[in-house]
Amino acid sequence: MLDLQLPSPVAELRDELLAARGVRVLLKRDDLIHPEIPGNKWRKLKHNVAPAVEAGRLLTFGGAYSNHLRATAAVGHHYGFDTIGVVRGEEHLPLNPSLAYAVSRGMRLTYLDRTSYRLKTSAVVLDTLRGEFGDFYLLPEGGSNPAALRGCAELPAEITEPFDAVFCAVGTGGTLAGLAAGARQPVIGVPVLKAALEDDIIALQQATYGDRVGDWHLEPDYHFGGYAKRTPSLDSFIEDFDSRHDLLLDWVYEAKMMYALFDQVHRGHFAPGTTVVALIN
Repeated sequence: MLDLQLPSPVAELRDELLAARGVRVLLKRDDLIHPEIPGNKWRKLKHNVAPAVEAGRLLTFGGAYSNHLRATAAVGHHYGFDTIGVVRGEEHLPLNPSLAYAVSRGMRLTYLDRTSYRLKTSAVVLDTLRGEFGDFYLLPEGGSNPAALRGCAELPAEITEPFDAVFCAVGTGGTLAGLAAGARQPVIGVPVLKAALEDDIIALQQATYGDRVGDWHLEPDYHFGGYAKRTPSLDSFIEDFDSRHDLLLDWVYEAKMMYALFDQVHRGHFAPGTTVVALIN
């Protein structure tokens, strides 16, 4: 079984820019839960383990550099069920480090061209995959399903200090959807890609809870060009943050979220005395 660091640590970010505005920021360090399955990856996978073990085989989807595929492979390795990763695009050898790691943890890889990948949830594609691999427990891309939301909804109860809001990065929207269901405070999501995600998040909540739940909204203007896109201003922010706090932010997700948080503090969006939790995955 996994040796997990739960609840994950909470540490105050002491920063003169925040202090000047009278705002406290607490870092919820979910990135420290487990080196192979950090952050929202474990929270999303936690309640999917039992049905995967029962089925004996789990199939999921991701890009060539997907952290979700890596984490799913690791969970399958530790809990003893087979994993299949359906990768977007053509096979490229040698495998990149992400896919090589997934294979080292027992994941079997298969590939779909980009046109077929867009239809990955269709009956035709899923039937073809079942014909090739047999029955499997299906986990959506990014791991966002009702079981994942239930895992993410458990996070706010781990924070013992009073706080007024939560900031999180948003990819597929599952983390935010669950957080908002479990928190009494507002949850602010920062999408890391150029896409209209609100309807997707509402659909996830409706599938899990029957309706939109919680106090949440998105801040869509901090994607820096789209998913896995970066700019010199984002790179400068990452370098400055690392030099001042000895914490190198992941540029795909957490750096964009923290940039948004600092920008909104600077613009006076939070009253003095406000405490914000920033989720580091």
